[in-house]
Amino acid sequence: MATLYPVAGCRYYIGPAMELPDVDVTEADFASVVWTEVKNYMEAGSLGDAAALITTPLIDRGRDVKQKGTRNAPSRQDNFAVSATDAGQIAMLAAERTDYNYPFRVDLNDDPIVKSSVVTMTIAAPGVITWANHGLSAGTPIKFTTTGALPTGLTAGTTYYVAAAGLTTGAFSVSATPGGAAITTTGTQSGVHTASTVPVPSKRYFVGLVAGATEGFGGPNNVRQLQCTVEVNSNTVRVAPLG
Repeated sequence: MATLYPVAGCRYYIGPAMELPDVDVTEADFASVVWTEVKNYMEAGSLGDAAALITTPLIDRGRDVKQKGTRNAPSRQDNFAVSATDAGQIAMLAAERTDYNYPFRVDLNDDPIVKSSVVTMTIAAPGVITWANHGLSAGTPIKFTTTGALPTGLTAGTTYYVAAAGLTTGAFSVSATPGGAAITTTGTQSGVHTASTVPVPSKRYFVGLVAGATEGFGGPNNVRQLQCTVEVNSNTVRVAPLG
């Protein structure tokens, strides 16, 4: 049976107001955003685009011919159990009172299983980690442990990132930041080294207007809800899980 992904465990974030780009957004547009999680997530809205329909009735054919028009994202309805002191809910309420666009991020509940392997390392510029058939992509977060000492330049327990340069099916270098320069290793090393991935779930990025932030009540067996309507003003950027 194929893997099924529950909605439970997804997380929702808002960033500071931003200018809406003139072109479709990419992951890079969100790289410097300082995110605030909106807590007590109860109901999640829809993501993605839909094309407007152009219908042309042709008399001579006796048929309507359909074409795709402009693309548009659906309105999102995201609901949260009210927490008066939550920074994310406060940010959503503040965003509703402005006319600005805001960046949003949703982390899905699909973290890959941790992969681990004993590895070898070179003392070189850059240092190369050998892990046969690792299957890791550039940007994958990774940590190291050792029974002895790692080469200078690497610290046990620190998160590093698989570097794109020099990446092969059996070896890779690491950088201190995603997309950063590969680390040079120096000094000496000892013991057995183990590398383990730090799984990262899928992410969805988009930009939109907080058009509504109302307080819902319902019947006696319901909690108060902050009901947020976000009018999405961009494409949705889909980022695959890493690990």
